[in-house]
Amino acid sequence: MFWFIFNFVSIYDKSFNEIIEFFSSTTSKLLFSLFIVFGFFFSALSISEVFEDYISENGLKNVANRALYLSAIVIPLITILILFNLN
Repeated sequence: MFWFIFNFVSIYDKSFNEIIEFFSSTTSKLLFSLFIVFGFFFSALSISEVFEDYISENGLKNVANRALYLSAIVIPLITILILFNLN
């Protein structure tokens, strides 16, 4: 998280090409990928708890949780694939 905040502040006013250059380095790709995976994992856990508290029907709760976990896997994977395809 500290890495992301520090680098977000440093690339905030940069041009598009400088941002692409930043995300083209292997270290940035790896650390940002970990940040995305952990972020989606913890958000899925939090939203799952909301489902447990506010959805009383078990079938609907299971479908919501499965859709949530599927999206928490697919969205970071797509993001990481796009990130690693940058030149």
